[in-house]
Amino acid sequence: MRQQQYNAGDIVYIFYHNPQILDVANIQEAAVVNNPDNPNELALFLFESYYPLTNDMLIFTSEMAAEQAYHQYFH
Repeated sequence: MRQQQYNAGDIVYIFYHNPQILDVANIQEAAVVNNPDNPNELALFLFESYYPLTNDMLIFTSEMAAEQAYHQYFH
């Protein structure tokens, strides 16, 4: 899948797996920000942590799109 172009300040939605309960996923809002370790790259800011944006991330630009995909994959 080709990565969409994002800009710092964008709000996106991802599937987040609880590390203690791996078979449970939730839709979580995250912010696209400049990576503090490499300002030329973007990262997701989620739960007070930074995650580099990679092509293997499933990212949605709307909560509705994330919910539709969630129901398709998890129900």
